Amino acid sequence: AHYTAVTSLAFSSVANMCRNVQYGWLIRNLHANGASLFFICIYLHIARGFYYGSYLYMETWNTGIILLLTLMATAFVGYVLPWGQMSFWGATVITNLFSAVPYIGQ
Repeated sequence: AHYTAVTSLAFSSVANMCRNVQYGWLIRNLHANGASLFFICIYLHIARGFYYGSYLYMETWNTGIILLLTLMATAFVGYVLPWGQMSFWGATVITNLFSAVPYIGQ
């Protein structure tokens, strides 16, 4: 196990993987770009659903929306895990957005 899930060590463990693990930099970049490509495919799928009127099938459409929200939450957690500056401020912005929602961010 190369990743350390402690906030004080997470960034250095990711940097260590990229520098010292054989092809670690390639695996990390493929993983990050693969996630972006997956989102592109999801958005194309949603566009196709709009084009063909699939939103009229409410149960199927709502299931897709729930899956999209779950995917976005999973991607957010994956974005925050390295705990670099971008991760920290991304987490700060998103959690502050939730604090503006009534009943959630009291």
